[in-house]
Amino acid sequence: MIGTLTAFSDELRRAGLPVSLTETLDAVRATEALPLAGPEVLRAALAASFVKDVTHQRAFDTVFEVFFAKAPAPAPLAEPAEPGGGGERGGGDPPGELDAASLAAALADALSGRSDLDLTRLAALAVERFAGLEPNRPVGLSYYLYRVLRGLDLDGTVTGLLEQVRAGTIESPPELDQIEDLGLRRRLQREAVADRAQVLRHSIEAELARRLAAVRGAVPVARSLRRNLVEDIDFMHASRTDLGAMRRSLAPLARVLAARLARRRRLGRQGALDFRSTIRRSLSTGGVPVSPRFRLPRHTKPELVVLADVSGSVAAFARFTLHLVYALGSQFSAVRSFAFIDGIDEVSRIFAQSSSITEAIERVETEAAVVAADGHSDYGGAFSRFAARYLDAVTARSTVLVLGDGRGNYHPAHPEVLAGLARRARRLYWLNPEPRAYWGSGDSLIAQYEPSCDAVVECRNLRQLERFVSELS
Repeated sequence: MIGTLTAFSDELRRAGLPVSLTETLDAVRATEALPLAGPEVLRAALAASFVKDVTHQRAFDTVFEVFFAKAPAPAPLAEPAEPGGGGERGGGDPPGELDAASLAAALADALSGRSDLDLTRLAALAVERFAGLEPNRPVGLSYYLYRVLRGLDLDGTVTGLLEQVRAGTIESPPELDQIEDLGLRRRLQREAVADRAQVLRHSIEAELARRLAAVRGAVPVARSLRRNLVEDIDFMHASRTDLGAMRRSLAPLARVLAARLARRRRLGRQGALDFRSTIRRSLSTGGVPVSPRFRLPRHTKPELVVLADVSGSVAAFARFTLHLVYALGSQFSAVRSFAFIDGIDEVSRIFAQSSSITEAIERVETEAAVVAADGHSDYGGAFSRFAARYLDAVTARSTVLVLGDGRGNYHPAHPEVLAGLARRARRLYWLNPEPRAYWGSGDSLIAQYEPSCDAVVECRNLRQLERFVSELS
């Protein structure tokens, strides 16, 4: 068991979860202390030891299914048939001989809530009927998952059920019968069908993983199932779903960033000389020596100036950075936000007037005057226009944050303009979504801008952004 737990913790670490030796030892002690009556008890015990972030639960569950969960022997469908089902189902037939029509009827009943058939058991039956597992064939789990879902026609069944719910031709499950509002009942019914379909899909994937692990070994199967955690997803390739998960991490990061910047200001400035206190303190020594006394600086929120590239080459990163700017708004005494391509425009008003971040981003994309010439990135031109029009935004209290890849399409860089902004500001940081290995190649201007920055940081995912924030202290 200890060897299995060690391999399990190693795979979690390779999947990106922060797993230490101490936590592995805690897991071993947990398995010794608990009566392990079944896989779910073991899952709970190990999750308590290894999972420290709710966004890591899915990755943990995937690895757990491969290493520990045992595939139950597929049982035939129950007799008698559930009311509203697909008629006679041949309950005594072995699972391998189950006809597709009976399984389709059972699927519709289970998804609609008319049957109490367990979705895990239904997944096992579907895998037995449609997967056609070939242990020696070098194909991955996704191939077999596709075969099962195609055989079940899961998407078609869900679409048909949702249409029946909208038309009111399908009965609602007993737990929703007490809701008098017909519109609310149907909406909840649609959501329940979609939720059950998602659970079934995950159950089929877990069943396939267990069966493949039994013949190929847990580690190779776990490796093939490995997915990036949300903090490791590249901003430039993030889907809309990924961005939604990332947004939930931005508010706490914004609070930490504001606290770190404020702390640096407090430590970096001693405050004005307090002449009266200095004289009073020196009276006891006759003025020799003089011990200067300073007024404590006022603890205020820092000011922030954000310059964000919103050109097409960094479109996905731009959308994420605008979410970041929106999250930062409540954490600073003043935030002035500017979007640019080859022109530049202040978008602070758009964030202030928008009721949601989605509306704000749409308005930035349609209303901001960020194109001055050909609509291709021109960092030197944008910085020069900023200095000419908005120089008063940068003061000795300001932290300037530049967000972009630094690729200027071979336009003049004008590094002296950024150097002038850096001299006026308290701090100037640059977050770059490109891999560091690409900096300085082609039309990249980062090498010319870097000397003016307090730090130029590779920032391709949330993990790197968190590291940047933590290193500000």
